[in-house]
This record gives sequence, structure tokens and C-alpha cells, in this order.
Amino acid sequence: MNIGLIANDGKKKLMQNCAVAYRGILAKHELYATGTTGRLIEEATGLPVHLLLSGHVGGEQQMSAMVEQNQIDLVIFLRDPDNQKTEWPDIKKVIRQCDVHNVPLATNIASAEILLKSLDRGDLDWREMYK
Repeated sequence: MNIGLIANDGKKKLMQNCAVAYRGILAKHELYATGTTGRLIEEATGLPVHLLLSGHVGGEQQMSAMVEQNQIDLVIFLRDPDNQKTEWPDIKKVIRQCDVHNVPLATNIASAEILLKSLDRGDLDWREMYK
């Protein structure tokens, strides 16, 4: 499955730690991430990541388009609710596209862990039929 990874600046270290903790699960899938987040994940885990542009220069738009085109099966978007940037239209569009196209979305570490464990158990295999 194709997993999209995005993290606001205040959540990048948390995303990196999550990727290290769940490296075994993530290694079985294709990873796509916005620029800086993807580089941090690659450095911490050694996993290959398809790098999109940095979020603020179009990476979130690219991720949104991939969700819209049914190329992403799961999105982990660690948002910083205390940061005004989380209200930017590109960020809202990613969330909206996940809702419109029934793509599982985690916006905090608790839901990210649940989705990753579900993915490992095969609970998200329905995405293959959805394609």
C-alpha cells in the first residue's frame, strides 16, 4: 500500500520517532512524504521514501492530488493544532480529499498508531478492492 506522510514543523520529530518505532510495518509499503518530513524519515530509518516538494512550496498539493487520483491508501498527517499554518488551504485540501475519497487519515500520534497496527493486521486490505 502507498502511505502518505506529512508533519507540521512542530511535529516532525514525533513523525521521525513514529517511523522508527513502526519501521517494520512501514518497510512493507511504499512511502510518500513531503520534502523535509521525508528526508527526516529516510535519515532515521534508512527506508526509501518518495519525496514530494516541501509542504509550503507545493508538497501538500501534490499529496492532495495523489489522494484524489486514488494513488495513496493511507495518510498520516501529524498536525500542530497550535500553529496557524494548520489552517492553510492546502492542508485543509489534503484532509478534505481523504474524506471525499475514503482514505484513512490520522492527524495525531494516537490515531497514527492505530492505523499502522491495523495496516499490519490486514484490516485495510479493503483499499486494494477500492482501487
